[in-house]
Amino acid sequence: MKSLVCESPGVLRVEERSRPTRQADEVLIRIRRVGICGTDMHIFQGTQPYLSYPRVMGHELAGEVVEFPEGSPLAAGDIVYVMPYMSCGDCVACNQGKTNCCTNIQVLGVHCDGGLAEFIAVPEEFVFKTEGVTVDQAAMIEFLAIGAHAVRRSGLAAGKNVLVVGAGPIGLASALFSRLHGGQVTLLDSRDDRLEFARSQLGFEQVVRVGDGDTGRLADITAGQFFDIVFDATGNRVAMERGFGLLAHGGTYVLVSIVRGDITFNDAEFHKRETSLLGSRNATVEDFAAVVEAMKAGDIPTHLLNTHRAKLTDLPDLMPAWLDPQAGVIKALVEC
Repeated sequence: MKSLVCESPGVLRVEERSRPTRQADEVLIRIRRVGICGTDMHIFQGTQPYLSYPRVMGHELAGEVVEFPEGSPLAAGDIVYVMPYMSCGDCVACNQGKTNCCTNIQVLGVHCDGGLAEFIAVPEEFVFKTEGVTVDQAAMIEFLAIGAHAVRRSGLAAGKNVLVVGAGPIGLASALFSRLHGGQVTLLDSRDDRLEFARSQLGFEQVVRVGDGDTGRLADITAGQFFDIVFDATGNRVAMERGFGLLAHGGTYVLVSIVRGDITFNDAEFHKRETSLLGSRNATVEDFAAVVEAMKAGDIPTHLLNTHRAKLTDLPDLMPAWLDPQAGVIKALVEC
């Protein structure tokens, strides 16, 4: 089978590998679509903190069942999505239902080889029928689930002022689910194209560009109180540190993105606001299910989010171009 391997930062190649042999508890899946996300871009650039090379990337997966365990409710030909967080089921986090931060987690395409290949074998417990969504939509469930999980973590109540910093795919996912929960959403980003996409395509009226006077604009939007909930989806240390100062008193700060090394904040300001600080990592089965239901209800404009497409064999040539902001990539789908 064909597989796309990131051999080292900046080096992608298509190679022939043996088709995986399914273990007794595994499902063999013919991959149909793979979503490309910021994690894949970071792997390609050499900035992903949990990875060793070479690596087959790809964790936003939709495919077709080829083989399955005896007694499985799955059948050959079923269209499925994959939950790519291989959790152990027995650690302190898993025993609390927090499989998304399992102490022994193996994320497909990060800790172990992923789905940018023609076939993959995955334990049955991480494979789910799509049931009512298209194969394209199925490949977009994972990144949307990260936003859904962050919003669920935040405890967002209707009517709260929400700031999403970073209008890339994860930020947009957080914004979409914040709006679905009744939040009054503002987006902050340094890129005009992403803010324009959020405004004109997704209907977010309050968008603010990073730069001179942006703090004043954010204050005006909230009558000087700033934001009940701030989501950071930038992966930028300076932006993450700045976000502490954009919270209302009693507010909640959710760090969805990740950055190498330390971030710092002013302790006096942190305590003055009685800030709640949360990390949000990956998503759970419940979040994936919530995304599917939102898709089926027509609440997520997946046709707008999917801005680019490619064949598996074309990706070595296209990936460097997609890194350029001029390309305007929101969500690219790879067809296998």
